Amino acid sequence: MAALKAPTLGGGGTVTGKAFDWRLLKRIIHYVGPYKGTFILSAVLTVSLAGSALVQPILIQKTLDEYIMQNDYNGLLFMVEAMIVLLVVQTVAQYYQTFLTNTLGQSVIRDLRVDVFNHITSLRLKYFDRTPIGMLITRTVSDLETIADIFSEGLISIIGDLLLVVAIITYMIIQDWKLAMITLIPMPFLFASTYVFKEAIKSSFQEVRTQVAQLNTFLAEHISGMSVIQNFAREAQEMRKFNAVNLKYRDANIRSNWYYSIFFPVVEILFAVCIGLLVWYGCQRILSDQQLSAISAHGSVTPGRIVEFMVLLNLLFRPIRQLADKFNTLQMGMVGADRIFKVLDTDEVAPNPGTLKPERLNGEIEFRNVWFAYNDENWVLKDINFHIKPGETLALVGATGAGKSSTINILNRFYEIGKGEVEVDGQNISDFDVNYLRSQIATVIQDVFLFTDTIANNISLNNQKITREQIIAAAKDVGAHEFIERLPGGYDYNVMERGATLSAGQAQLISFIRALVYNPAILVLDEATSSVDTETEVLIQNAINKLMQGRTAIVIAHRLSTIQNADKIIVLDHGEIKEIGTHQELLRIDGGYYRKLYDLQFNSTGIARA
Repeated sequence: MAALKAPTLGGGGTVTGKAFDWRLLKRIIHYVGPYKGTFILSAVLTVSLAGSALVQPILIQKTLDEYIMQNDYNGLLFMVEAMIVLLVVQTVAQYYQTFLTNTLGQSVIRDLRVDVFNHITSLRLKYFDRTPIGMLITRTVSDLETIADIFSEGLISIIGDLLLVVAIITYMIIQDWKLAMITLIPMPFLFASTYVFKEAIKSSFQEVRTQVAQLNTFLAEHISGMSVIQNFAREAQEMRKFNAVNLKYRDANIRSNWYYSIFFPVVEILFAVCIGLLVWYGCQRILSDQQLSAISAHGSVTPGRIVEFMVLLNLLFRPIRQLADKFNTLQMGMVGADRIFKVLDTDEVAPNPGTLKPERLNGEIEFRNVWFAYNDENWVLKDINFHIKPGETLALVGATGAGKSSTINILNRFYEIGKGEVEVDGQNISDFDVNYLRSQIATVIQDVFLFTDTIANNISLNNQKITREQIIAAAKDVGAHEFIERLPGGYDYNVMERGATLSAGQAQLISFIRALVYNPAILVLDEATSSVDTETEVLIQNAINKLMQGRTAIVIAHRLSTIQNADKIIVLDHGEIKEIGTHQELLRIDGGYYRKLYDLQFNSTGIARA
């Protein structure tokens, strides 16, 4: 009996689609091009194995009827040797066929995964705003693995099994059509039960995939929010929720296993019926006087023929048992391919990537009548106008949601504006090469992201042009060299996921080193000091002063004490510029927006409130 095959699981969603979607299959085959030789060889081996499977029962029939029944010892020895050689050849061919099909599948998904990742990195942030990260991970991992199964367990394997089934039935009919017809009476019931099982198991797989998606979602959210659960002592309550989700997943798997527990016994019963009909009808003909009188005539039923048909029936039922599973594997692969190609077909890349790549930007920035919305209905920025000269510092202040970060996102071309123009050095930003433009703008944000890698690689982002000496020099300028040297391994200290082993201040300092070594023309500080302690803030402020020298800077800050020396301060409210001027100019506006913000943060003596 075939081993129980677990369903292929990915991210959520319902399994739909056709087992043979030629449009998708054509796109998958396109990736086979570089491995055409491997594909052809694996297909040839599959066909050869299907054909060679018929040789063994033929040899058995001849051995019984022509050598054992005739007491021909030498002939028997020769046939035994021939069978051993056949088994060795089949074993070697099976090894290479399995190895080649799996190699082909892994090679195809390797190329596909590279294409998917490259495409994802080219998409605009707008796409990620509405697409769960877990879904994209599923696309590039689980769904791609189902495509590998198309080659290792699906398409080629199904073709081989179907060829074997056709070859066996054809051979049986040619050898003795009456015996074949009687023996194969249960076959329509077998095909019908296989089809019913295929449809039932497909439905159960859908339920399993849905439940595993719920389980993965629950785990991802609760592991990420473990600190909240423990802070509020919610362990027992969340455990009960997990038990409920886990039980649904278990029940879905049990239902899928139940179909297997019904299908395989049915197949065994039908196989036993076929064997019974074969023995009953075959022995009747052997024992009849008519058959006994023509024992040597062509087409007569002999003991060897009955044994041959038994072996053929076993070979026939083996692939039929697995065909339903393999069709579902193929369908899962097609569904995975459909999901992956939908990601690849997403065209949310920068509409005009631009080609302009000057040696270095001066840092002059101008927003003229800029309107921007994340969707077509709600404007986040409304008729924004400002100009920054090279080397100047502009500060953006305002309540949460005023549009400060959106201004920075537009400058980096993470999003495209709806109306107006944004220029850098007198050129529309759409004229610049996107990668070049972003390389000239270093952004330091409040929520620093650090990769699971060394301190040095987190600073250089594996840019081979940045030397260790440059990294150390930048760390000294920022004032972070001493704390890095105290870490085990120093600059080779391995930072855990998202910088979990570092304090918020230490992570922020590393982000400043990162900005400094890239030597940008424009510096953006997006609330970069809001999550650090006072001592670290002093270090960062010194680093900021050094980093700003000779560079255009845009500073977003809630702490007004950090922007008092800015050349220009813009006060935003609900996407509109309410006030613009220096710190002193804005303070002199009675009842002004900036004055109100200032009074909220400072008491009458000018001392910052805790």
